[in-house]
Amino acid sequence: MQFDAMTATALVGATLALQVGMAATMRNHAGSPMAAALVNFAVGTMFLFVAVALGRGSLSGLAQVGSAPWWAWGAGILGGLYITASAAFGPSLGGATFLALVVAGQMTAALALDHYGLVGFPVRPLDAARTAGAVLVVAGMFLLAR
Repeated sequence: MQFDAMTATALVGATLALQVGMAATMRNHAGSPMAAALVNFAVGTMFLFVAVALGRGSLSGLAQVGSAPWWAWGAGILGGLYITASAAFGPSLGGATFLALVVAGQMTAALALDHYGLVGFPVRPLDAARTAGAVLVVAGMFLLAR
């Protein structure tokens, strides 16, 4: 197992709960979920610019982005949709329910992406254990949402 990568990923996942609340608060000040998402991405862009500029060879690597497949460019749009949804629906659903629904959706999509090896993922066929894990995640989502 990739314990370090798994731990780091779980910690990043924990920040999503904070992000939902922060985006919802920004929505109250920015006037709309889309405006809050715009502020979120502007701040994130500034942060990433500094991080990339300070990284070794990071800026030179940007020269290769033109060779990325067309669908890779959609990641920014999907990120914008997530932030907008968190600002729009997080407060009314609650943080735990919102994130449970997000995880259930992610799990369902990820199983299909893995099974067919789409958008850069290696093929990992759907089997009974993976299906059972997904069913438990979705069941947990229903328990949180009730």
